[in-house]
Amino acid sequence: MEKSESTEEAQKAPEWCIYRGEKPISDLPPPPSWRNFSAKKQNKENQQKNDRGSCYIPNHQDIELVNAALYLRRPLLVEGKAGTGKTSLAYSVEHELKLGGVLRWSITTRTTLKDGLYQYDAIGRLQDKSLHGDKSPEINEYLRLGALGTAFANDSNKPRVLLIDEIDKSDIDLPNDLLHIFEEGEFEIPELKRLKGKHEIFPSDDGTAITIENGRVLCKQFPLVIMTSNGEREFPPAFLRRCLRLEIQQPDKDKLQRIVEAHFHTDTNYVQYKQQIDNLIDEFIKKINSSDKTDLANDQLLNTVHLTLRNINLSDDKESLLESLWKSLSNS
Repeated sequence: MEKSESTEEAQKAPEWCIYRGEKPISDLPPPPSWRNFSAKKQNKENQQKNDRGSCYIPNHQDIELVNAALYLRRPLLVEGKAGTGKTSLAYSVEHELKLGGVLRWSITTRTTLKDGLYQYDAIGRLQDKSLHGDKSPEINEYLRLGALGTAFANDSNKPRVLLIDEIDKSDIDLPNDLLHIFEEGEFEIPELKRLKGKHEIFPSDDGTAITIENGRVLCKQFPLVIMTSNGEREFPPAFLRRCLRLEIQQPDKDKLQRIVEAHFHTDTNYVQYKQQIDNLIDEFIKKINSSDKTDLANDQLLNTVHLTLRNINLSDDKESLLESLWKSLSNS
């Protein structure tokens, strides 16, 4: 009896549904371009640039503050609500200026300055020493630069782009700990300083090994440091004084249309569904500007557009499906 009821319910599912409670499927429809991990595995760097770099739509203030940071060699603190494109800004700058790929350092409450500078596997070295004695690898085999350390150890004539993501989630001391390296442009690796001489250490992005002499890393080109914040905490004045600050605003209708077009203009169904997409954008803006001030992210709109372009008629189950896709990001 239960099986019969289950089958009856499955038969009522819309035609676009993949899971119907009936039998296995042979394949899945293609994913959105920004969720295509197979393509990322095949060519991670190019996929990263195409998805985030080329699809970001900067406004006049974004362009001015990025250029000011480049001229002044100052970190850029990018603030705004979740999902407004703060992270994508870093990929956009790298995509246009061809600066060797974005170095990303994601921050948690447990992150320390050393995590960003380098990692040293002391336990692994001791274990190998006990097993192999004098034949164990040199110390540089147990050292690896972090994203922050790689950005400052970069020895090319162009700066790297360093994305310090969600710095507002950090321990209270981390912003102040960053001040020295931001001001002096150098740091030390004590494990190498004690040994003296030159050592080849690999960067965090698996690039060419970087020569470090006497354990001291001197910055040749100050990186373009972009730090994102969702506004979950305040920063000390000493830290803010050394940063340029940019607040990313919620995009208007024109910018949302350009963002959607940048992501989907190559889709063969885009022209056919253009009017439906414009209607979705109008509804999206209306929901954001409603009396309850719903917090929505740009990718929530992009998810909805992707489903529309897959010939999924959202109007069949509009109230429940859109309510789920456009769930407010705030707790209120």
